[in-house]
Amino acid sequence: MESPILVTRPYLPPKEQFDRLTDEIWKNRWLTNNGPLLCRFEKALSSYLGLPEAALVTNGHLALDIAVKSLNLQGEVITTPFTFASTTHVLVQNHLTPVFCDIDEETLTLDPAKLEGLINERTSAILAVHVYGHPCHVEEIDRLAKKYKLKVIYDAAHAFGVQLKGKSIAEFGDVSAFSFHATKLFHSIEGGLLYAEDLGLRREFELQRNFGIENEILVSKTGGNAKMNEFQAAMGLLVLDQIDDLIRERERLAERYVRNLTGVPGIRYCRPEAGEDFRFNYAYIPVRILPEFGISRDVLYEFLKTKGIYTRRYFYPLTSEFACYKGRFSSHLTPVAKRVAEEILALPIYNGLSAEEVDYICKNIRQARRDRSHFIMNV
Repeated sequence: MESPILVTRPYLPPKEQFDRLTDEIWKNRWLTNNGPLLCRFEKALSSYLGLPEAALVTNGHLALDIAVKSLNLQGEVITTPFTFASTTHVLVQNHLTPVFCDIDEETLTLDPAKLEGLINERTSAILAVHVYGHPCHVEEIDRLAKKYKLKVIYDAAHAFGVQLKGKSIAEFGDVSAFSFHATKLFHSIEGGLLYAEDLGLRREFELQRNFGIENEILVSKTGGNAKMNEFQAAMGLLVLDQIDDLIRERERLAERYVRNLTGVPGIRYCRPEAGEDFRFNYAYIPVRILPEFGISRDVLYEFLKTKGIYTRRYFYPLTSEFACYKGRFSSHLTPVAKRVAEEILALPIYNGLSAEEVDYICKNIRQARRDRSHFIMNV
């Protein structure tokens, strides 16, 4: 391949369409603070997701931060170490103690069988992650939350467009928080979204994203600044207009990966089967590199780079192993998550990736296994 194949690349709509919306921004001279494009974007998103109302914010981390603050959490929060840094950082930054629960071998989300044993009188919430868009065990988490009177936040950064049992994934738990970062399936350059069934929480989101300001003279909260601007909203509107086509394109790419790699020993797919009760978004192509492959995930990762193929060890390391938390947590308490983090490899997928590029990636993965003895001899 002449050009390197990156693990992801943002979708960009036709520039002339973006230019038309930026012309509106110049005409309105309204850049932020609930501008007309932002209001259109919120309505369009809510309609697409089948939600009565959703709150847009400037990025996914602030969506999680507002979720935590709005629920007035205290003490300990049970969560997963197999996630992006934001999920753990937001708890620590809000003076909460993360309690790490191991993950399910199949879904890579929180294992509900191991969750109940971690609940104590200091536990105030569960912060679960729909990893790679795979839904958490929402029914069992809901049962435990009701039993112990806990709040539930879902980090849905990977789960835009996912539906479960005929509902948007956003409708589960007390709060769902999404990321619209440029590398996501759906993006608004940067951005995030919050949703809660509870009207009081929705009102809280509005205050928290704008300094707690209710009107010109009344500031009732010590909120921050998480407002989305008009340029982000313009991009989001255009990407939303294409989102169903983008998902279908990724589905075709995912199916080609499966056809190419089925039967290769040591390759284990990490994706749920879509069906009547479940709509997937094909946002990622994660595989696990098992011992039967013959070489480690890290050796394969380095080999593919020599072929111009850039994959990602996503998520590795576990957040509980971050240098900033050294000595504070033990990854040995989450052995499944630790093992998966050492096996996981996200393969390239993005809109515009060609079928020929997928074939090239898979050809080199198969070649790495065929030549495994060479890698072992040269370690």
